Amino acid sequence: MKKFIALLALVLVSASTMMYAQESNAAIRRADRKAERDAERAKLRAEEQVQDIAAYQQAVQALKNKQFVLEANQVIFRNGMSSFVTSNTNFVLMNGNRATVQTAFNTPYPGPNGIGGVTVDGNSSDMKMNIDKKGNVNCSFSVQGIGISAQVFINMSSGNNNASVSISPNFNNNNLTLNGNIVPLDQSNIFKGRAW
Repeated sequence: MKKFIALLALVLVSASTMMYAQESNAAIRRADRKAERDAERAKLRAEEQVQDIAAYQQAVQALKNKQFVLEANQVIFRNGMSSFVTSNTNFVLMNGNRATVQTAFNTPYPGPNGIGGVTVDGNSSDMKMNIDKKGNVNCSFSVQGIGISAQVFINMSSGNNNASVSISPNFNNNNLTLNGNIVPLDQSNIFKGRAW
């Protein structure tokens, strides 16, 4: 009987040791997979950060050269309502001393520009640009044209090319804010409607 109990104890000890070894192997595999996923995420974040910094530097240089387009993907109206829009038809463009502001919404009505909104061209002047200690960019200029007379204020955060543009018409209180990305003029993909 003692031999049987000793043999049974030996079998139980060896079975528990094997189960513990299997559980610890599974835990090691889980830890290895988690470490691989974390390393991959860190690598992707580092790549995104490098791309964001490059886009930021290009945007700052485009603003300095007065050769930029803010391709908007969101429009915020005066009453606080917002709408997501396509970036190739909603933009603020500056090409030297000329500026264009265009909005186009997905409506059945073609609007004055033929694509569901308004396109206004004008001369730009009084451009002022300021970069603070943190790298945030503030830029303002005036646009004077037949269909528009407004102040344009651009705010771009440090580290990427995401920006917000506030358009404040001089003759009414129909302020409009566009959120999107600033890109150099030669890299933009915009479709300009009929201007007035």
